[in-house]
Amino acid sequence: MIKLGIIREGKIPSDNRVALTPAQCKWIQHNRSDIQIIVQTSATRCFSDKEYEHAGAVVQENMEACDILFGIKEVPVEMLIPGKTYLFFSHTKKLQPYNQHLFQAIIQKNITLIDYECLEHEDGTRIIGFGFFAGVVGAHNGIMAYGNRTGLFQLQRVHATKNFQDLIHTYFGLKLPHIKIAVTGSGRVAHGILEIMNLLGVHDVEPEDYVSRNFSYPVYVHLKGGQLYKNKTGSPYNRDDFHKNPSHYTCLFEKYIPYTDILMNGVYWTAEIPRLFEREDIRRPDFHIQTIADITDDKYGSVPCNLGDSTIDDPVYGVDKISFEKTQPYLPGSLDIMAVGNLPNELPKDASRYFGEQLIKHILLPLIEGGSEIIDKATLVKNGKLNEPYLYMREYATSEIK
Repeated sequence: MIKLGIIREGKIPSDNRVALTPAQCKWIQHNRSDIQIIVQTSATRCFSDKEYEHAGAVVQENMEACDILFGIKEVPVEMLIPGKTYLFFSHTKKLQPYNQHLFQAIIQKNITLIDYECLEHEDGTRIIGFGFFAGVVGAHNGIMAYGNRTGLFQLQRVHATKNFQDLIHTYFGLKLPHIKIAVTGSGRVAHGILEIMNLLGVHDVEPEDYVSRNFSYPVYVHLKGGQLYKNKTGSPYNRDDFHKNPSHYTCLFEKYIPYTDILMNGVYWTAEIPRLFEREDIRRPDFHIQTIADITDDKYGSVPCNLGDSTIDDPVYGVDKISFEKTQPYLPGSLDIMAVGNLPNELPKDASRYFGEQLIKHILLPLIEGGSEIIDKATLVKNGKLNEPYLYMREYATSEIK
């Protein structure tokens, strides 16, 4: 009997999403008599302990008997069980300093860590994630923030609705002003943003028209790949080359700045990838952007005026265009930033259902039957030792924590 565990989220603020919903747990146990699912008690999950019990899962505090443990966010060090296999978003592969202690504890406790973020198809496309619903909620919040700043319209909060379908109903009758919105990125986050653009009746236009024409209705331009980055040598944009050699490229977003009211940022970013703009650009007289939904949410990252996470309760803050200091939102002389790190928590049941479907379709079977190349490539640590694709993390795994 293979015992799969759904652990309680321990990171503060607590995440209410789950890797598998009660209905999915019921389906798994119905179709695989050799699998038992154990769910750790929790008062903060979007699905209750009772719902898991009714689905046939065992609900208890102790998770020692589980073979594989599923979480969402980083597991606090004191909650790690030695010798187990864990799946969660560890936020360590970029050598994030704030999770170095966690990564070293995983090694010391002989744990196997499979990171959801690293589960990829052969072409590098992410297999599993919450990006679509991050894009949905982030785009809604960005539009909401612009309405709050200008007073031209109002949107209610996403978490005030029951689910995604209910959210869609709140858009009926809403007429947006003739604004211009720049959408960046090409992955699940961007797809979620575009879903909201379509639901709100925002029209897609070509980059050339975006910068040269005025419109009597709201429009967006979708910038990805060769529309957003240019090879310094003059060679055509190449996706594989860009990801291998991002420092060989410059960003083309600067030319859209004077025409953009709202920026919806969904690009993947590392320190080697050029930013969309530099902090000093905010002071330019033609810096027209008033609201930025930084859904990618890297502090000082692709959006350099991201001064750190906001929260679901208080999702928007201002940045003074002269001093670059954080202010209250919607003030004259400031730029509004929406930078929530756990956006899908506003639609937790929809997001969890989608996540669990991908987990079941692509990962669960090879995971319980001995692994696969995809799983191996996503395994950062195997039985307390760095896995080969991640040997670049050696110093991170052993150096003194500052």
